[in-house]
Amino acid sequence: MSRSADPVPRCQSTGDGAEVKKMKMRTTIVAIASLIACGLVQAQIATNPNAKVDPKNNKVSRPVVEKPKQKLLTRDELRACMVGRADNEAEGKKIKEEEAQVTAQRTAVLAEKEELTKRGNEIAASLNQLKSERDALIKSGEDAKANAAKMTKDELKAAQEAYQAKAVELDKRIEAHNKTKDTYISDSQGFDAKVEAYNKRKDELATRVDKYLETVDEWRTSCQNKAYDELDEKAIKKELDAKAAAGQAK
Repeated sequence: MSRSADPVPRCQSTGDGAEVKKMKMRTTIVAIASLIACGLVQAQIATNPNAKVDPKNNKVSRPVVEKPKQKLLTRDELRACMVGRADNEAEGKKIKEEEAQVTAQRTAVLAEKEELTKRGNEIAASLNQLKSERDALIKSGEDAKANAAKMTKDELKAAQEAYQAKAVELDKRIEAHNKTKDTYISDSQGFDAKVEAYNKRKDELATRVDKYLETVDEWRTSCQNKAYDELDEKAIKKELDAKAAAGQAK
């Protein structure tokens, strides 16, 4: 089971512009190893294919050879192994499904982060443009005031009206900019909540995977390659099938 750390940054807004703060997080990439199909071994007896019969005493010169008897799992132990194997397989499938959902959630968070970063850059550029236009307008007003004595009454009036019209138009654009910025700030805060939710889900998945792997290791220690009686296996399967059928009937 492997994991890789891959940070998903969160977006924050600051002042008149936007600044993206990175937040480290690790993403669990789950590779569930398939469980052994059975992992249990039926008890066996081997025979000697070269055994011969002595015609004088009618005895087998090389009799049937039995392997040393293995300790068989009790029926309760075998039942626990079979149930544990089924539970592990079911949990492995659920973890794979959860991993796919967490990966999709991470993709969505990264896409939104990229979109917010673009919007933040656009807001910062808009702010710089507005500042430049405001400074130019203020300078034009100061120039008009300085040259007022040289202007005729009509020229001064025209200069004042032109200044006022530009000021009104600039104020409208500044108001629109501020509304856009406020929306961006709100969206950034919502994005931060999404990052927190993703981090929480990702960490919970990592904990779940660790627990799953520990359970699989315990099952292998207790059950893998352990001998059992085939009659016990058949009886347990019949018992489990009956319980499953009864559960579906409810």
